[in-house]
Amino acid sequence: MNKDYYALIMAGGVGSRFWPVSRTEYPKQFIDFFGVGKTLIQSTYERFLNICPPENIFIVTNEIYSDLIKEQLPQLTDNQILAEPLMRNTAPCVAYGSLKIAELNPNATIVVAPSDHTIANIDGFIASIEQSLAAASKNDCLITLGIKPNRPDTGYGYIQHTDYVLNTDTDLHKVKTFTEKPNLELAKSFLQSGDFLWNAGIFIWSAKSILNAFEKHLPDMYEIFNVGRSELNNAGEKEFINNAYFQCTNISIDFGIMEKAENVYVLPSDFGWSDLGTWASIYEMAEKDYVGNAVIPSEQVLMFDSSNCMVNVPKDKLVILQGLHDYIVVENNNMLMICPRNEEQKVKEFVAEVKSRFGNKFI
Repeated sequence: MNKDYYALIMAGGVGSRFWPVSRTEYPKQFIDFFGVGKTLIQSTYERFLNICPPENIFIVTNEIYSDLIKEQLPQLTDNQILAEPLMRNTAPCVAYGSLKIAELNPNATIVVAPSDHTIANIDGFIASIEQSLAAASKNDCLITLGIKPNRPDTGYGYIQHTDYVLNTDTDLHKVKTFTEKPNLELAKSFLQSGDFLWNAGIFIWSAKSILNAFEKHLPDMYEIFNVGRSELNNAGEKEFINNAYFQCTNISIDFGIMEKAENVYVLPSDFGWSDLGTWASIYEMAEKDYVGNAVIPSEQVLMFDSSNCMVNVPKDKLVILQGLHDYIVVENNNMLMICPRNEEQKVKEFVAEVKSRFGNKFI
């Protein structure tokens, strides 16, 4: 296992689309959605144990989730948990993590990945990551993984690539354009063209390359963190980071760097990836009965004349459903949501309405 390989797992999101199971105090990355005995962040951590040493895995999260991280991943040291004082999107967390790792090992090559995705083909995932890490360690490039689309999905960003490859030893293609969540007609044209991939939000680069990119494309943010880099991995880190974050703009790594840099490459990949952005994606990944019902857990749920439903309720809750077709039924802490699967986009509207009526008590 290469001691220069590192993983930076981003675990600061709230996941409001999965209300009422996912809430601000206990977001989706800390939940076992499939009843397998592992939460999403635990599964993500385990995947990276196949790629880099355990001491080289770092989690960046909001400071309000630090205790949850320690509870679910007790093997981590305090120095492996990067606590953000406030949400500032993905560019600041990548800058923070990359500088911290670079101070530990200037020769580091880093994979940055969300904590709340699922991967069906672990071997395929590992092969894609290792190919990208090997290329990034030898070349000044910024790599992202692109998922081969199987439908014109409007919920994903798309990456267009050219036929130009980094070198003959890899399948890394030069990126031409990034497109955020297109409309249906545009998504259909992307699928037909054959040179567009879904943006998985997984990045690979050397510490040197990403820090050079920050210095060039986000110089103000680079200076904010670079001025106190000697404090990282030391007693003064928390105070320095607290001050740094309040100076940072709210910007994503995609918009701040990836869409501007000229040395961006994408690796076309297919390893059963899902970003679990909606209950519909949970439904797609879950086991279903002969009439298409996905029930998690299923011990005390009885369904009659019902089909193609997504049901997620506490294990000790007795639930009886009759005459429901294509519905989402979710209950948690005595909060119940029932909505048609084809109107799931309204979940955020439900959450906003709950917040307006009851404040943050139930959010």
